[in-house]
Parts: sequence; C-alpha cells; structure tokens
Amino acid sequence: MEIVRPHSHRNLFSSNDAASAPTIPLYRSAPPLEVRLEDFESFAIDRLRVLKGISDGLSRGKKPDEMEKLVNELWKANMRHQHASEVLNKDIISHFVLRLVYCRTEDLRKWFLSMECALFRYRFRFLTTEAQRAIMDEFDITCKAVNGMEFESIKEKLGQVARSMGQPLPTGDAIFYKVPFEDVPELVAGRRVLLSQGYAYVAMNQVVSLVATLFRSQLSKTLILTNRKWTSSIRDQEKHRLTPIVEALSSSYLGPDFSQPREYAEISLKDIDQLAKTSFPLCMRHQFDKLKEDHHLKHGGRMQLGLFLKGVGLNLEDALAFWRAEFSKKVGLEKFEKEYSYTIRHNYGKEGKRTDYTPYSCSKIISSTPGAGDHHGCPYRHFSEENLRAALSRMGVNSRAMEDVMNKVRNRHYQLACTLTFEALHGVPCDAGINHPNQYFSDSQKILRPKKDTST
Repeated sequence: MEIVRPHSHRNLFSSNDAASAPTIPLYRSAPPLEVRLEDFESFAIDRLRVLKGISDGLSRGKKPDEMEKLVNELWKANMRHQHASEVLNKDIISHFVLRLVYCRTEDLRKWFLSMECALFRYRFRFLTTEAQRAIMDEFDITCKAVNGMEFESIKEKLGQVARSMGQPLPTGDAIFYKVPFEDVPELVAGRRVLLSQGYAYVAMNQVVSLVATLFRSQLSKTLILTNRKWTSSIRDQEKHRLTPIVEALSSSYLGPDFSQPREYAEISLKDIDQLAKTSFPLCMRHQFDKLKEDHHLKHGGRMQLGLFLKGVGLNLEDALAFWRAEFSKKVGLEKFEKEYSYTIRHNYGKEGKRTDYTPYSCSKIISSTPGAGDHHGCPYRHFSEENLRAALSRMGVNSRAMEDVMNKVRNRHYQLACTLTFEALHGVPCDAGINHPNQYFSDSQKILRPKKDTST
C-alpha cells in the first residue's frame, strides 16, 4: 500500500471483480492501492473497535450465540462506508494497517492473531454454504466430500458423536469431509469428530475449524514477516509520518472524550470526599486517599488524579483550593504557590501553550510504569494480590465478587476486573465495560444520582 495526501484513491476491485471476489478477503498480500493518510488511521480505529469488542465479549464469557450477535452488530456499526463500493477496500486496508500496528511485539502479535481469527470464524459462519466452499477453494483445500456409500458405513458412529454433543443425528443429505486429523486439532481435542484410520470426518457446519486453522497459520507467518519489514526499514523510513500513528494505535482509547465534564456539570469541594467513596474508580480513590494521608503526590499521581478531577467537573478555582489545602500541610503555602500551582493551571489550559489536556484513559494508565513512592497507575495491574484484596475490601467488594475480580487480574484482563468491581458495588451490569476512569464516575453517578434525588 502507498500512503498519499488527501485526494481520492482508486478502488482495489473493479465492479466486476468485486462481484466475484470471496466474501471474506484472505489478506494474503498487501493490496496495490493508494490510501489517504486519514483513512489509514480512521479505518484502523474502526476495525480496532470490532476486535476490542470481540476481546471484551470473549473475556466476559459470552455464549456462542451471544458472540455471533455481538460480532454482527460490531461489524455493521463500525465497518460501514458511505460508498458501498469502498466497503471491501476498508476491510482490507484496515486489516493491513493493524497488522503493521500489532506485528511489533510478541504480546501484540498474539492478541491480534487471536482476535482476527475469532472475527474470521464468525464471519465465515455468516456465509452461505456456496460462499464457504469458495473460501475453501481459495485455501486450496483438497479434501473430498464423503460419498453416499461411505456415509452409510459410518452413519451409526457419526450419530454417536452427534448424540455426545447433544446435536441432531446426521441425515442422508448431510455433507461430511474426510480430512487428515492433524488438520483439525481443535475438533479432535474437543472430541467433536469421528476419527478413523488417521482421518477426521468433519461436518459442513464444522468446516470453519479447518479453514480457521489455515487462516491462523497464514496470518501467524505474515505477522513475523511484517515485523521484520517494520524493524528493518518501515519504522525509520516513516518516522515522521506513519510511525507515530502506528505506535499510538495499539494503546488508543476509542471511547468518548472526557476533557470536559459530561452529564453532571460540576462537583464542589464540599461533595468531593463523599464522591470519592461512592463513584471514584479504585485507581483514583487510592490516589485520593494517599493524598489525604500524605498531603503529597508525585508528578505522575498529580497528573492522573488532577486531570480526572478536571474531567468530572472540578473547576480551576476549586482545584487550586483542593490541592493547596492538602499540599500546604506538608510543603507550606509559599512553596505550593511557587512550585505546584502552575501545573494545575497548565492542566486547565491557563498556562504555557494553553492546551486543554484530556483525562487519562484506562489503556494509558495500565501502560504506565510507576516507580518507588508513586501511587498512580492501575491497581489491578500494579498492586500485589494482597494489597489489591485489601483495597477492594475497603471499597466494599464482597468475597464472591472479589474472587471473580482476582481471576480476571490473573488473566491480565485489568479493565474487566474494574468492570466487575463496578458491577459488584453498584448492583447492575455494565455491558459496555469500563474503559476510562471518568466513564466509571459518570456511569456511577447515573445510577446513584436518581436514587439520591428520589430519597430527598
């Protein structure tokens, strides 16, 4: 692909080609087309929303039928294009951009490979039988359908497999493929196919496992090759144009902008202690408590907590009063005014370049590296298990919910751990998941404010 400045770019497929092309691209090689710089980023972000939605759904243990519905909704919501002829282009371009983004480390490759394969599986299931066969032909799968005579000879054994999985018995018009058992390791491991003399008998509705195995192998190899190209040439050649975009995309926050207060326009100093107990996420509540305890936070903590408070509606005057009241107890009023008040005004866009700074997202907080004496960062990632359990207990998380939270932490699903904490404390599901501390606050207030209003 060649990245160009804004102007129209040519289609990857002509109208005739588009009609005959496989419904799902196999992404075997980068397409020979020009891509506008803004499309390079925006297409990738749209696909990333789909992949992150799949990741969240799988991590939350959604059932297969729920996942099918979720993937369908995610794809329709994010992968549309105002020009129907460009939908396929967007699909292909977005995949190759994210392949570049996620080729750079083993952890990134592993995540991208897993999510793209999951997406491929669900998209493949949505296809007609004819379209599925076309994809099989694209992969040059040479297995043959079982003929009628062979089917009758194994029909009883196929029925035993079907009954063991609680599925209907195969009928005479059912299509089965005879493939080497090593080509479908997932089905063999799950005892979901009949094995005989080194072959597995795969039903048409199970073919996705065979095709997905080939897709995964292909993508895994190309991610390694892309990484070599990235490190050997692309990163340095594009250091002033594409490289900053590529390096930022893997940790991009894709949710709403919390640089300005949202539903609840302002919070006052008199309410902040109570709000910290009821509506602050653990990362912010921990820093708030440490500030009250030590009357000081290092720079990372001041930035993380300060921008959060700005985002939930603490105005500049109250922010200065809040920080001044705590810091003056330790460093004195004069030192606070000389060394600390400037940064607070700067965060509100009143000093320096007068930039309106945005509160930190979960992904930014999780990727931070707090040092000794720091209190910022994500407790679910950076706390020891003992300290995390103690902190959750102080918040009021019960023992059953705590085990669910700790299970997510052990599997490095830190945002899901925070989501489960929110659900445990508020007694309602949070289907969208927690992706931003200010979202946690906003969603909490939506739940608690009506209760408070009706009780007064």
